Amino acid sequence: MALLHSGRILSGIVSAFHPGLAAAASARASSWWTRVEMGPPDPILGVTEAFKRDTNSKKMNLGVGRGPDCRQKCGQEYLPVEGLAEFCKASAKLAPGENSEVLKSGWFVTVQTISGAGALRIGASFLQRFFKFSRDVFPPTPSWENHTSIFRDAGMQLRGYRYYDPKTCGFDFTGAVEDISKIPEQSVLLLRACAHNPTGVDPRPERWKEIETVAKKRNLFAFFDMAYQDFASGDADKDAWAVCPFIKQGINVCLCQSYAKNMGLYGEHVGAFTMVCKDADEAKRVESQLKILIHPMYSNPPLNGARIVAVILDTPDLRKQWLQEVKGMADDIIGMWTQLVSDLKKEGSTHNWQHITDQIGMFCFTGLKPEQVE
Repeated sequence: MALLHSGRILSGIVSAFHPGLAAAASARASSWWTRVEMGPPDPILGVTEAFKRDTNSKKMNLGVGRGPDCRQKCGQEYLPVEGLAEFCKASAKLAPGENSEVLKSGWFVTVQTISGAGALRIGASFLQRFFKFSRDVFPPTPSWENHTSIFRDAGMQLRGYRYYDPKTCGFDFTGAVEDISKIPEQSVLLLRACAHNPTGVDPRPERWKEIETVAKKRNLFAFFDMAYQDFASGDADKDAWAVCPFIKQGINVCLCQSYAKNMGLYGEHVGAFTMVCKDADEAKRVESQLKILIHPMYSNPPLNGARIVAVILDTPDLRKQWLQEVKGMADDIIGMWTQLVSDLKKEGSTHNWQHITDQIGMFCFTGLKPEQVE
């Protein structure tokens, strides 16, 4: 098949004031991470965290090996293991939207990662260590080939479910639901939130709701990869819509984000990993173990890219400008596919190329056979 590339005491108080949150809490009464214990602070970086909490104006941090002058003056201190706090908060708000009740409650944890692939690896490693039910991960077929290597190297096994229908060059809804319905309970279901790589085929909103219903019935853990938010349709909320039904129904999910595409920060490797938890205490315990996983991998993440993202997302004028520009990029990509279909018709092709304009994002399966490509 040819591939084209174009650039959350819960009491009556909670029920009275936050009925939606209470419903989600009830659904989350049983959590995947009940057995996750609070990890000890790092012996060195833990001193740095204590230093930051200290309000004494004469404090001096002697816990990290570094030259005392330039890095302090230039703002080039090491980031915490979990990354830049402003960036993590902004990323969590961008993902399922700042009005998400789970995010308002603080029942989640977000850590900065080395781009989207790093978020996937952190998530995979956390599952390998703390997911006590299954080592099987079920990605859509076909899927980004890095999914296989990332989860395999973390000690997980990839199995898969039907996703793309070569006959229609579209979403194989019947096959996907049939396969997901047969996935062993308490397994990991890997989902692309938008702009599926490599096919460009996304389920419609009503299809996402049905997938969520099946996943909940099978008690599957939903692992979302969202590398192209805003870059698919140009609408952040629309591109993150797939995650919302799962969270609203009280399904624990995790989410990987990348800013390579939607902010053009390829070389800065800026990503985030978010885990939705049962309550705030569980979120703290999960965060402690995520930090223990991250520290031996790369100690702490880079600073500059995360600063850029945080400033843009937290500055209203810059955020507005960014949203306009990324909408322009998404429209350009959509326009390219439209023009391709138009030009094929002008050249005399009588084939139905509608699947190309139905697909979304940077990637497209043309439906051509290998000999036709040649």
